[in-house]
Formats: sequence, C-alpha cells, structure tokens
Amino acid sequence: MRAPSSSPTAAIRHAESDDDERAGISEHRGDVTVAGDDMMDATTARSGRPGHGLILVLNCGSSSIKFAVFDPSATPLPRQALWNGKVLGIGGADPDFEETGVAPFPIKLDTAHPYRAALRIIRDRVSQRLDGRRIGAVAHRIVHGGSRYFEPVRVDAQVLTDLQGYIPLAPLHQPFALEAIDILLREQPELPQVACFDTGFHHTIPKLEQLLPLPYAAWERGLRRYGFHGLSYEYMAEALPERHGDAARRRTIVAHLGSGASLCAMQGLKSVATTMGFSGLMMGTRTGALDPGAVLYLMEIEKLSLEQVGRVLYHESGLLGVSGISAEPRVIVRHENDEGETGERARLALDLYVRRIVREIGALVAVLGGLDMLVFTAGVGEHNAFIRERIGAALGFLNIALDTDANASHAATISSDHSQVIVAIEPTNEEWIAASHALSCLDREKVR
Repeated sequence: MRAPSSSPTAAIRHAESDDDERAGISEHRGDVTVAGDDMMDATTARSGRPGHGLILVLNCGSSSIKFAVFDPSATPLPRQALWNGKVLGIGGADPDFEETGVAPFPIKLDTAHPYRAALRIIRDRVSQRLDGRRIGAVAHRIVHGGSRYFEPVRVDAQVLTDLQGYIPLAPLHQPFALEAIDILLREQPELPQVACFDTGFHHTIPKLEQLLPLPYAAWERGLRRYGFHGLSYEYMAEALPERHGDAARRRTIVAHLGSGASLCAMQGLKSVATTMGFSGLMMGTRTGALDPGAVLYLMEIEKLSLEQVGRVLYHESGLLGVSGISAEPRVIVRHENDEGETGERARLALDLYVRRIVREIGALVAVLGGLDMLVFTAGVGEHNAFIRERIGAALGFLNIALDTDANASHAATISSDHSQVIVAIEPTNEEWIAASHALSCLDREKVR
C-alpha cells in the first residue's frame, strides 16, 4: 500500500514526560568531527558471539533520548542492561543528562541543532564506557511501521524513506527516531541499525478492530487503528507466562500506564484489541479519545488554528489540563484535600483519569468475553499503588479484589485469594525486546 502523503499534522509535536563525572562536557554542537573515538572505533568486542559487539538501544522522543547498552556475550541475552541513561529537555531551556551510576547534571545543546547535539552526547558518553568493546548494532524503537513493516528490519536509505512516509500517522514521535537513524546512516554507514516497531505486535488485531467508522477510502489510504506500545506488550507476552504460567494465555488485559497510556486485550499472548489508534486513554498532557465535535468547536467557534488545537490536545490537556497542577498522578494526589478549586480540580483529574481507564477496560472485557488476568505496567502502572487501588475498586463488578498489603508493596501479584481475576504488576522492558530483535537480525545476516 502506498504510504500516506504529507499532512499538516506532521507539524504537531509532543513534549514527553515520560554517570560519570561531568568530564568537561559544557556544550555539544551537532558537528560530525569531535574529539574522542566513535562507537565503531573501539577494539574487538569481548563477545561470545563472534563478530557481535554490544547492542545500543535508542528510544527517541520529541524532547528526550533514552538509551540502554546490552551485552550479547551470554546466551540468552541478559535482560538487564549494562547501563542506561537519557537526555531530557531537548529543545528546552534546561536540558540535562543522566546515566547509570551518575547523578543527573545540566548540559548545553546547540540551539540550532539540539537533537543532533543530544545524540552526539550519548555517542560520546557510550564510547567513554566501552572499555575495549565496540557497538555492534543500534536498535531503534520506531513508533509506526504502517501497513508494510511488522517485523524488525535492518535500516537502509530505502527503509528510512518508507518510514518517513508514515510521519503523518505518528507526528508526535516518528520524526525524532528517524532523525537519529539518518544521522547515524550518514556518519557511520557501516554501523548496523535495526528498526523495531511499536505497531508490529498489533498486526494480529482483526480488521474489525482496526477499522475506523470513516469512509472506506480512509482505510485504503492507511487511516486505521494500528495500536502502539507494542514493544512493551511484546515483553508482556514473554514475561507473563514465565511468572503466571498458562493463566497468562487466557483472557488478559495489560494496562500500559505511563506518560503515554494504552490498554491491550490479549488472548493466547496475541493482541486482539487495543485502545490506541491516534489516541485512546486520557494521559498526562493528552486528551485521549475525544468527541470530534469538540475539535470542530475549538476551530470553528473559538477560531483556534490547527497548530493551536494540536497544542491544546497534546500538550495542555489530560491530567495537567484538568488539574492545573501536574501531569503526574503522584503529584496531583497530594492536592486532593486542598481547599477550594485546587482540591476540586485535583480530585476531578484523578477521578476522570481512573474513569476513562475503567470504561475502556470494560469495553475490552466485552471484546474478550470475560477476563482472567489484569496486568499493570509502565511508570504509573508499576509505581502508583493508589491508582491501581482505585481502578480495582471500580472493577469490583468483575469480582476483582486487591490485597491491600501486596498492592502497597508493588508485589508481582496483587489480587487477593478470593479475587476471581488475577491482578498483577509486571515491569516492562522495551529496551531488551529491541536489543533482542537487533541481535536476531545480526544472527540472520551471519547465516546468509
């Protein structure tokens, strides 16, 4: 299918919310020539797989780049990264850098090319810690593979061009990962790069769940519910049966609740439905699913431009917009008992956030025909006991009951003995999934 053409929505961007000594890093520009060895210039890898070096995983957002480094010398690939880190605040006034073993510290980025400069910092810092090893491949989390790319793929110029055609379908995330790929293709063309797609896990969703109630020509142009957070759900499909056995293969809903959020209904460890197309659940700064009439009202009556509407929907809404306090539930909850409007809005924001999750869980239960397991993952899902407690209480009609102590301690299983649904917490590991895919691609190439 032909990739969708360019769209004005591609201009919309989303600010995501979500260590050695400073080593003299005061300012990084996007220059190609820098002091120090590059990632491919270190000596031969100490790896149990001949020819394989370390795997660098990049997760690029509009205002951040997160990274992790994995050592494939052991089989199977260890799930714990050697080290990881991130650059936050790209494009803002106060960016900073942090990595394993080092406290966050401020950095300066070239204002003309902040993203290139941030990637340069990561490449420099990774090189400093290689200790005689080399980077054998880079794995990228790519949000959108469209209707063509489901499996991880080695990226070349043609693949990059194809993926750029999907920017209108994921304007908040796609451009930044592709910028990193483009930089590395030009500056280190010999370095293998593997694209791992968030949409890939959901290719098993039936057409009925993908189809949007628009004119059918929209489907033919590629406008459909693709599903996201696929690397996270793919990890759940690996980890849940290891911990819970065959129960995980039954009717399971996974709640990926972070700065971005979605639900995935799984049966037989495969995706059968999801809440996220272009949007879905209420999130930190995003509305989630919204009556399209509200968007038309903002444009026709309040005369907001497309750019202004994009900012409202993606940057000024959700938990932040309703509460007026924060995009973080753990911050908002501290204000629930405040007097006046502050307390009222804090309560409303959290109540609406939980209500939208509960409503969508109910819808997916209907699709599955029942529920055997409910799993929480990602930042909010893994670490906010009060959110899980409120969701569980609202789902009591499904005979869900939580163990208060287990929930408070973030135990692996938080349902009580008399709950008819297993309720679990499973930390996600998208980086390990991406690294595993990169390693598999390298292994396949060696066989050829």
